[in-house]
Amino acid sequence: MDLREKIDVPVMADLAASGEKPEYLFWVGCAGAFDDRYKKVTRAFASILNHLGTNYAVLGTEETCTGDPARRAGNEMLFQMQAIQLIELFESYGIEKIITICPHCYNVFKNEYPDLGGHYRVISYVHFLEHALAEGRLKPDLNRFANVRITYHDPCYLARANDICEPPRNILNMLTGHLIEMERNRHFALCCGAGGGQMFKEAEKGDKEIYMERTEEALKTEPGVIATACPFCMVMLTDGIKYKNREEDVKNYDIAELIALALKK
Repeated sequence: MDLREKIDVPVMADLAASGEKPEYLFWVGCAGAFDDRYKKVTRAFASILNHLGTNYAVLGTEETCTGDPARRAGNEMLFQMQAIQLIELFESYGIEKIITICPHCYNVFKNEYPDLGGHYRVISYVHFLEHALAEGRLKPDLNRFANVRITYHDPCYLARANDICEPPRNILNMLTGHLIEMERNRHFALCCGAGGGQMFKEAEKGDKEIYMERTEEALKTEPGVIATACPFCMVMLTDGIKYKNREEDVKNYDIAELIALALKK
């Protein structure tokens, strides 16, 4: 798989115009669409979907924010306006299954949209990737990262909020024989510092930024790679690695990127 090649991504409106209905909506999310670093994760996961021949589509320009940041910041009215707008759009396309690469989007679709009438089968991409690997539909080069020390940072909205702790580790254990845990992990992992709307506000008074504390915990494992599964976590830990001047010897990759790189020929 060459990630430099052009990737054809089907768009929901185009398929609907020709009378087709895909099995999955691939929800890209704000970070996956606009953040330059996380666009690479979107591209990696779309490459994997195409590699598997998955019947999916994206909303493209019709995709808007889920409203999750607005609710976390306390603007309930804005959240409900954005959510209801999306629920109506999903209904117009008959969307039943949603795959998302953002834990925040996963959580709000799965746990909060039902209160407003939005009922879907919501699938985290780590579950999707774990199943594809377990079933043998994805066959990465197991030598690609076999000798790389990898530590994994649990996103709050996967581990604590939705009890998704083992799928990412199952994936990483397939890719490396050197998965090293941080002292605080799984349900007890330290937040990256961006959750709860903190990503969008100035730092408060204190002795140390949360992202620096978490980066230091990660670096104590002496990793070659810090693996993440959330756009907010990626931003914060990448900043931490840069602040520590370790970007030459420690890389921050999303789990989807690691698989895509292991598939690359």
